[in-house]
Amino acid sequence: MPRYRFTPSLWPTLAAIIGIVATLALGNWQLGRGHEKAAMADRISSANHEAPIGLSGAEVRADDVVWRRVEVRGRFEPQHAVLIDNRIVRGTVGYFVVMPLKIADSDRYVLVNRGWIAATESRTTLPQIRTPAETLRITGLATVPSKRYLELSTNTIEGHVWQNLTLDRYRATVPIALQPIVIQQENAIDDGLVREWNPPDLGIDKHYAYAFQWFVMAAAILIIYVALNVRKAG
Repeated sequence: MPRYRFTPSLWPTLAAIIGIVATLALGNWQLGRGHEKAAMADRISSANHEAPIGLSGAEVRADDVVWRRVEVRGRFEPQHAVLIDNRIVRGTVGYFVVMPLKIADSDRYVLVNRGWIAATESRTTLPQIRTPAETLRITGLATVPSKRYLELSTNTIEGHVWQNLTLDRYRATVPIALQPIVIQQENAIDDGLVREWNPPDLGIDKHYAYAFQWFVMAAAILIIYVALNVRKAG
């Protein structure tokens, strides 16, 4: 039976160690991110069973309320509404209607994603949005719009129609004092808008898949290193 001996050299050994340590670290980081997102998903799920947090004119920290249900009283300001383009519901193209709500007894506003409305047959004609004039009580999920998005055109804002929404973009366009969140409205009011919210895609499975790939790569480096340094004894 042939005998083998392990004869590693310095530089390949150092390279293998660095590669294995780096890939394990990246795998553990992705695994940690997956665990964080899973905890966030649990938090979102449990928020549906918790009493909503009352929102006043005092500025809140986004981290304190994001993915929590909130409640606020105020009046909508339709002149500052924006329509977020190319949103599909039940196979139909339309817009999300985002409108600032002036918080009662305050000079501060909070943006509310009121829901979805179908587009008209012509891009030049915007749908008519019914907006109650009285003070309303709005409840919904507190969100923070992502700053990661793909825009295929430089015309990101065309009047009231926007490709995407970020708080920084809105503040630069409409100079009003805003809470650092957008409320995804849940309660029904007579406005004809569709409010069917899908659970947020937190990318949990993606993080776990990336972690698995990094761990496989670490194992591959180890196997290749051993294979290249094991020789048959002469």
